[in-house]
Amino acid sequence: MARGADTVEWPTLLLVAACYALWAAATTWAATLWLPLALVVLTLAVTLHSSIQHEVLHGHPFRSRRLNEALVFLPVGLFFPYGRFRDLHLAHHRDERLTDPYDDPESNFLDPKVWAGLPRWRQRLLRFNNTLLGRMAIGPALSIVAILRDDARAIRRGDRRIARDWALHLAGLGLVGLWIAAAPIPLWGYILSAYLGMSLLKIRTFLEHRAHEEAPGRTVVVERGGVLGFLFLNNNLHIVHHSRPRVAWYQLPALYSAEREAFLARNHGYSYRSYGEIFRRYFVRPKDPVPHPLRPGN
Repeated sequence: MARGADTVEWPTLLLVAACYALWAAATTWAATLWLPLALVVLTLAVTLHSSIQHEVLHGHPFRSRRLNEALVFLPVGLFFPYGRFRDLHLAHHRDERLTDPYDDPESNFLDPKVWAGLPRWRQRLLRFNNTLLGRMAIGPALSIVAILRDDARAIRRGDRRIARDWALHLAGLGLVGLWIAAAPIPLWGYILSAYLGMSLLKIRTFLEHRAHEEAPGRTVVVERGGVLGFLFLNNNLHIVHHSRPRVAWYQLPALYSAEREAFLARNHGYSYRSYGEIFRRYFVRPKDPVPHPLRPGN
């Protein structure tokens, strides 16, 4: 699945164009037609844009990093600088560190010793966040607060790279703000849709990784992604992505189909039939404990 030096991944490039067209239509035409429709379409566009950002940080659709990142410069999802998402996600791809509360920046587990020292209200909040309902409702807010807190500390300590990422993000926000000011979409509606887009993305990340002794056994596959699978650009086949992170989104289903048994053996059968099954099982029940079950003290 390697590509030549001059190859452009046209499915991804066309998807980028479609995503921005959907975003523009939601904030203009749909907003004048019927606001609830505009908010739904905008939520879908924000979700898709974030999934495209994920493709970009893995080297798609061009071979040039600058060209790729120019495609997703506009922060249509408002809350997260692309540069921070890129760096944290690539650190997350160290599979031997997956789910580690210190070394995996996308882990929702805590060190049992840290957990034991938390006040009861925070423990209840984090337990709720480990249900799918909680992850969708408060998960985005927790993530926003965490990155603002952590990055502010890093910038105060003199981290110029993080400061640059935020400066670029603020510049992009200025352009998005000018668009919103000129468009009929209300600011509150745009912010709500951006939050709901993050909520949809939390469905994907909710159980992508579990605590397991062997690194390959930590990564899930949801076999039938449906509409959500498209919005997530086939990252429901997450063990395939972690095994072959340079493979483009539109190649993942065929690769999984061709090597299904091998992938399921690799991840020790960590799989679900569909997102419907996940909703039924975990919408109001925690899937995992908050303290990491394989760390000392648990």
